[in-house]
Amino acid sequence: MAYKRISAVEAALMIKNGENIALSGFTPAGVAKAVTKELAKIAETEHQAGRPFQVGIFTGASTGQSTDGDLANAHAIKYRAPYTTNPDFRKHVNMNEIAYNDLHLSQMAQELRYGFMGEVDWAILEVSDIDEGADSCKAYLTAAGGISPTAARLAKHVILELNTFHNPNSKFIHDVYEPLDPPYRQPIPITHVGDRIGKPYVDIDPKKIVGVVECNIPDEARAFKDSDPLTDKIGHLTAEFLVSDMKRGIIPSSFLPLQSGVGSTANAILGALGNDKNVPVFNIYTEVIQNSVIEMMLNGRVKDASACSLTVSNECLMQVYDNMDYFKDHLTLRQSEISNSPEVMRRLGVIAINTALECDIYGNANSTHISGTKMMNGIGGSGDFERNAYISIFTCPSTAKGGMISSIVPFCSHIDHTEHDVNIIVTEQGVADLRGKCPMERAEIIIENCAHPDYKPVLREYLKIAKGGQTHHYLPAAFAMHDTLTRKGDMRLTDFSEYVKA
Repeated sequence: MAYKRISAVEAALMIKNGENIALSGFTPAGVAKAVTKELAKIAETEHQAGRPFQVGIFTGASTGQSTDGDLANAHAIKYRAPYTTNPDFRKHVNMNEIAYNDLHLSQMAQELRYGFMGEVDWAILEVSDIDEGADSCKAYLTAAGGISPTAARLAKHVILELNTFHNPNSKFIHDVYEPLDPPYRQPIPITHVGDRIGKPYVDIDPKKIVGVVECNIPDEARAFKDSDPLTDKIGHLTAEFLVSDMKRGIIPSSFLPLQSGVGSTANAILGALGNDKNVPVFNIYTEVIQNSVIEMMLNGRVKDASACSLTVSNECLMQVYDNMDYFKDHLTLRQSEISNSPEVMRRLGVIAINTALECDIYGNANSTHISGTKMMNGIGGSGDFERNAYISIFTCPSTAKGGMISSIVPFCSHIDHTEHDVNIIVTEQGVADLRGKCPMERAEIIIENCAHPDYKPVLREYLKIAKGGQTHHYLPAAFAMHDTLTRKGDMRLTDFSEYVKA
């Protein structure tokens, strides 16, 4: 049986104002992109005619320009969850034009199943191959797991984008598993990074499938900055710290699985660990795999890797497809609620390493909002991993904008990760080990080890005026550095006497 072939335009025309769409993918990897691009054009036409047209968007994580960017610019998004990094989308969110709901990524699929976000009218999934049966459809995903099985099961209608850019052999690295909902949920039976517990395909009711859109569209792969001396320094300090913990017996001599966030700092840290001869061959249990991990797998420094997506360059993706005889036994792509499962990461003892925008002197971390108001990125999976990690690590440069902003502040302007979830802070200045420390001890060690020399006097001056019991704060001055940045453009100009009442 062959399902009906339709164009991306025909598919987009079926979607009506006010409906909710759930998409495959996780980051730009594996995201359906042919139909959403046409949907943005339809929205523009409708708006020009004076008619409303907006949809709700549910995804696994961020997407690419063809979804978040084009739809945001066309004012076609009414509601969006969970994570995003697109600059065009960010602009419209910060103008309060989009109702953006930032969630921990492990929660997205289950909150859809629980009915917290309303009905799913459409699922649009990118696939590399389809078994087009009359009684069942086996849809093989491309470069990411995301929320695809939940999206397909809940949706009233399904559109499949059969993207020939992806090799059908991508099916060999997928492990599709959707847990039951409470009170019937069972333990997730993963006891090793490489365990496979599901099927290589998404099972879809053929009656839901309204059409297949054939296309050949590369993933809208993001380019990350090359490492520089600063990120290399953070990487080496983090690697040295983990090796020290291993030598002390805190980390087993066989090492533990690593999770790292996205970007140049994450690549620098993984690169430093991969190059350190004191670190044995290790495994990765994470949400996003970047180029550096694929390189280390091919070089024998990483044995097994489990993630939700291949957020790699398209050249690197082709390298995975060309070496599938190897990767099918060592690389697994899962759904986000499994890759980010607190249960699994606690069982495996995952060491989590993520990036913060700012940390305060007591160990709270802000990873989403600039000066507490402007959304930069969603929280993504950092909260999933850091709260449940064997060791939770946050990294950031000690300053930004040429030194005008300190990443170490008296009080975070927005808190995504509380002091209870943060073990280690690393900047290029040094490492603050907060384990077993009370708040005032944390303040001393963070200022001494992580703050830039230009800001150590400022932060120590704050501690002099701070008052309190267990945790010291002087609330009128807690955000003085942020306020000074707003008024004077440079946190180094902070004068706490302006905030101290006579």
